[in-house]
Amino acid sequence: MINIKNIQTMGYTIAALMAFAANSVLCRIALKDDAIDASSFTAIRLLSGVLMFFILFRFKAKSFPSISEKKGSHWKTGFMLFLYAITFSFAYISLETGMGALVLFGAVQLTMIITSIVKGNKLHVSEWLGIAISFSGLAYLVYPTLTTPSFSGFVLMGLSGIAWGLYTLSGRGSVDPMGDSALNFKYTIPLVLCLIAITFPMMEISFYGVVLAILSGAFASALGYTVWYVALGGLSEIEAAVVQLSVPVIAAIGGVIFVSESISFRLVIACLLVLGGILTVLVGRWKFAHNRA
Repeated sequence: MINIKNIQTMGYTIAALMAFAANSVLCRIALKDDAIDASSFTAIRLLSGVLMFFILFRFKAKSFPSISEKKGSHWKTGFMLFLYAITFSFAYISLETGMGALVLFGAVQLTMIITSIVKGNKLHVSEWLGIAISFSGLAYLVYPTLTTPSFSGFVLMGLSGIAWGLYTLSGRGSVDPMGDSALNFKYTIPLVLCLIAITFPMMEISFYGVVLAILSGAFASALGYTVWYVALGGLSEIEAAVVQLSVPVIAAIGGVIFVSESISFRLVIACLLVLGGILTVLVGRWKFAHNRA
């Protein structure tokens, strides 16, 4: 018998993954073509996300959620969203689309795994093996030099992945995906205004760059992250981690199609090691939990 809820979850998940990959492609196009600077891209991306939520709530004849209506630590998730977005943009100055997505979601998975360990969940031997394999992939990615990819881009994207991993974990218990996502974006406004004030003299903006940032913020981010929060309601923590492993592949293909990037042998090998290692961790954890049950 067909489970409608599972089909809906699958649809939401696929849409969210496409949005994640689209963010990588849009950001890389904008920065590669010097259509906009990284700070302006981030600011416009987040502010257009806020604007999109205002439009959506007005369309639903509901007021934008306020702090008093939503209890909890949205300021933390708002900060994580901003940290993810700003480091994401600056990392893509020097990283190609596929490589950036690989580092990003490699860090996401490791963050979710480490968080699970901190909570008291012990790892099986196969899971430790998977972590070792994934780390070897990241090491291979930056060896023998720290310029392929650039060390700064690698570190920034890694930090972005940690922030996104924590943001994802915070959304697993959401009962109001749209309202929670809206507040998360709303809490980034003070940080965005500070960013604009600091980087205003260095801003370089074109109409093309603004359009790309708006597409990233209003659609791939605001709508994409809301859909992701909806999908998380039907996914286990392991499933939520596993499905994101497809994003680097989607982003790499997008980079080849839309940014005319090439797929290097080093990227392919690193991708296989990192994603294969993380998959080993997740499958090992599932089997261990299944055997205990």
